[in-house]
Amino acid sequence: MNRTVQPLDADALRAALGGRWAQVDVVERTGSTNADLLAAAADGAPDRSVLVADHQEAGRGRLARSWVAPPGSGLAVSVLLRPTGVPPSRFGWLPLLAGLALLDTIRAVTDVPAGLKWPNDLLLGAGQRKAAGILAEVGDALRPAVVIGIGLNVAASPPDHPGATSLAAEGATVDRGQVLTTLLGCLAERESAWRESRGDPEATRLRADYRAGCATLGSEVKVELPGGAALHGIAEDVDRDGRLLLLEPAGRRRAVAAGDVVHLRPSP
Repeated sequence: MNRTVQPLDADALRAALGGRWAQVDVVERTGSTNADLLAAAADGAPDRSVLVADHQEAGRGRLARSWVAPPGSGLAVSVLLRPTGVPPSRFGWLPLLAGLALLDTIRAVTDVPAGLKWPNDLLLGAGQRKAAGILAEVGDALRPAVVIGIGLNVAASPPDHPGATSLAAEGATVDRGQVLTTLLGCLAERESAWRESRGDPEATRLRADYRAGCATLGSEVKVELPGGAALHGIAEDVDRDGRLLLLEPAGRRRAVAAGDVVHLRPSP
């Protein structure tokens, strides 16, 4: 068997993480790690719980899209965060923070060119093709709880996403366990600093680092909004709330909080 499809070792993962996560579970298969962890959050699962699936059969993406990968071909991991002390108004930074941690990971374990499409899609290679997505969901209204799911194509991309790519397709030979350990380490580091600053994206350089890694900025884009409307313009910046600042052709500037970005022309 190719080493990229060896089953993930839960004990090795816990040992490598050194207690940075309160609870780390690995299952052979499940429908959705996000759905499972949201249910666990409602039952009182602790802050910084992690759930990893070797095979996810009903993964969910943004805008109700499905994400199903061949067994052993990628990573499907969700984390539960209870960021007490951080104003809920700053929770919107968590999906971008997770995307940045994923970018940190790819740069640490490969030399594949990588960047982020706002808000948090991972783009790889000269063609800037999607290799990962992130979905954040809020649960447990009585206690702050955010579940962040990350799906990364390692050995192959899902067959129903013909425009996607994977680390292997871009020439990177990596071990899934190494990638996962690095990812959870980077995520723990970024999230801890963010939480200690009460979610301030400036104090932790979160906004500055995100802007530096975001391939969307400077590009001509179409933003497909929830509900079916679309905006066109130049992606100028990301504001203090993590919103995309769009300059429309008529000169009007808009702040976009949610939407699906299509790069029409890359940044110069």
